[in-house]
Amino acid sequence: MCVPAPPGQIPFAIDFPRPAWLSSRSSALPALTRNGRRARSKTSMKPVPFLTDKRALTIRQEFGTPAFVYDQQTLQRQARLVLGFPNAFGLTARYAMKACPTSAVLKVFTDAGLHIDASSGYEVERALRAGVSPERIQLTAQELPANLPALIGRGVLFNACSVAQIHVFGARFPGRPLSIRINPGLGSGHSNRTNVGGPSASFGIWHAHLPEAVAAGHKYGLRFTRLHTHIGSGSDPKVWERVALMSLQTCTRLPDVTVLNLGGGYKIGRVSGEETTDLQKIGCRVLKAFRSFAKRHGRRLRLEVEPGSYLVASAGALITTVVDVVDTGRRGYSFLKLDAGMTEILRPSMYGAQHPIEVVPAAKGRRPRREYVIVGHCCESGDVLTPAPGRPEALGPRLLPETRIGDLVVIGGAGAYCSSMAAKNYNSFPEAPEVMILKNGSIKLIRKRQLLDQIVQNEA
Repeated sequence: MCVPAPPGQIPFAIDFPRPAWLSSRSSALPALTRNGRRARSKTSMKPVPFLTDKRALTIRQEFGTPAFVYDQQTLQRQARLVLGFPNAFGLTARYAMKACPTSAVLKVFTDAGLHIDASSGYEVERALRAGVSPERIQLTAQELPANLPALIGRGVLFNACSVAQIHVFGARFPGRPLSIRINPGLGSGHSNRTNVGGPSASFGIWHAHLPEAVAAGHKYGLRFTRLHTHIGSGSDPKVWERVALMSLQTCTRLPDVTVLNLGGGYKIGRVSGEETTDLQKIGCRVLKAFRSFAKRHGRRLRLEVEPGSYLVASAGALITTVVDVVDTGRRGYSFLKLDAGMTEILRPSMYGAQHPIEVVPAAKGRRPRREYVIVGHCCESGDVLTPAPGRPEALGPRLLPETRIGDLVVIGGAGAYCSSMAAKNYNSFPEAPEVMILKNGSIKLIRKRQLLDQIVQNEA
């Protein structure tokens, strides 16, 4: 029987009751028209619960815009939810730091008890500089760092993602235990660009090549003690469960495995119509499978998970300022131009991702509602923050209060894969600062705004 999470560890979604301070605004998502040319708006929204109008205006006054803001209490709450993931024989929860690698965020999570999943040698170094103990970091990388032997020598765990990587590790560390990543043949994601499993993904050792991997391990006397798989972001729970069962089956062919890492990819619903993964629901199903495996094979496998977005997406927002309002006539669109864009949030341009968007008027007073396409500050036609849902190439106007130059626009769901995955310095725009709202309500600068001198300092 699956034991429910302890009190306070209920599955979390950002669909909070609408606060009073948001009662007159909407970040509605558009629906496509029949010809797909123009999208109409609905009236539902996903608010940014930790960011009041007053606080947003204070952040602009103190730090300027654009500026990222994170909420410490939300980060800690998400960490508790992940640490409450159902498990049969022990759990290690790792934060996929590529989602947001800022040291202050890493410290919140490691203080809460999370370990770290790093995707490059540079991420490992950043985690070490942030004070994370080497033995709490696992490196799973497409490109091996030049200092891999030094990192492993310090105690960093290594997860081999190809047969060639097994040879590299084995030649340097014969007879050592090793983790290997397997591509199970299935993947899941809200777009092909977030799908990292199946025949179109290069991540991990293709499941049919497992005998070759085992042979490489035998050559160097390696013991495969950890098995890893990850199928993509926004994973379908049914696909995730199926892959978990397939991974357990793979463990039967690797007698030394004691840890099964099932990756992350747990969906966070940023906007209306997007669901948030119920960790208790999917975890209880996998828990039963782990117990069944133990009865049949006499091995109690420890579970590892590696969420990224689930931990930080809803804990971050981007505060921007409207710098211009233009239109293209009666048959065209009205556009809000922001002092931010793909240089801060690339997700909408990259794969049509949707974010909740709110307007904070600079002046009080009631305003009529109008439809706007929201665009960034880059001289790039793809710098659009409101693509049509399900059609990244189309525009998706949002129904918002009449917006003027100088008003604030707050973009929610910006904690994951925004600051860390942007078109940094395109058009020579500097990186935005980052601030954190601490538990006591104070606001702390955790990353300064980049200077032009820092952008060009390496030019010769």
